[in-house]
Amino acid sequence: MRTNAVKTLMQSGGTALIGWAGIGNSYSAELLGHSGFDGVVVDMQHGQVYLDQAVGMLQALSATPAIPMARVTANHFAEINKILDSGAYGVIVPMIDTADDARRVVEAVRYPPRGRRSFGPARGLLYGGQDYPQHADDELLAFAMIETPQAMENLDAIAAVPGLDGLFIGPADLSLALGVSPAPRWREEPLRGAIARILAAARAHGKLAGIFCTGPEMAIDMQAAGFGMLVPGNDAALLRGAAQAACDRIRGAAPTAPKAAY
Repeated sequence: MRTNAVKTLMQSGGTALIGWAGIGNSYSAELLGHSGFDGVVVDMQHGQVYLDQAVGMLQALSATPAIPMARVTANHFAEINKILDSGAYGVIVPMIDTADDARRVVEAVRYPPRGRRSFGPARGLLYGGQDYPQHADDELLAFAMIETPQAMENLDAIAAVPGLDGLFIGPADLSLALGVSPAPRWREEPLRGAIARILAAARAHGKLAGIFCTGPEMAIDMQAAGFGMLVPGNDAALLRGAAQAACDRIRGAAPTAPKAAY
């Protein structure tokens, strides 16, 4: 089976840079895949992406060096099964509140006896190889998003779930859960302390840790903190930022502060 280079990199102590594809276009996903990212996540939750579009984006990513992954819309068994069967090498599942929620993620990602994933890998065989069924449980990544008050209350129990690879922070929703603006102020409390707690829980239970960042500045800080998976913004934000910077430079204007997209 094709090795999951993102998982290998993170498990060896390296930092995986992840592109975030929400525009809903196979060409834009392909561009991200050729831009230096270790992996690219197709965003089915907040991106303009449904399953049919996601399959085309995963196909486009298959021809790039980046590992194809997906953020699903919810902790939905059938949807997780379908996107993995479509060739995603990992899922990030939003709004995980309890250990039972996390166990459901594992059940959807792993084949019996480790889980309950139904067999029918379809594109998984094309991308992963004919021995996909024998190795998928070890190669595919399963991340639980920590972004609610309930998740913070149950943090250690979630992190302790066997078969879950890692915790992933959605800083906008986490900020709302903490009673502050969704524009993440990661250097200030209470978000700073919550991020540190989540990272510590992941480390204590031998889990990987990832975080969505509003741009390179936050990503650099989170790399220094010890996160192994960094998303330096989504495709829409990167496109808008680069376009605005080009316009500002040509007009001789002062650079415009980048507009975050969550």
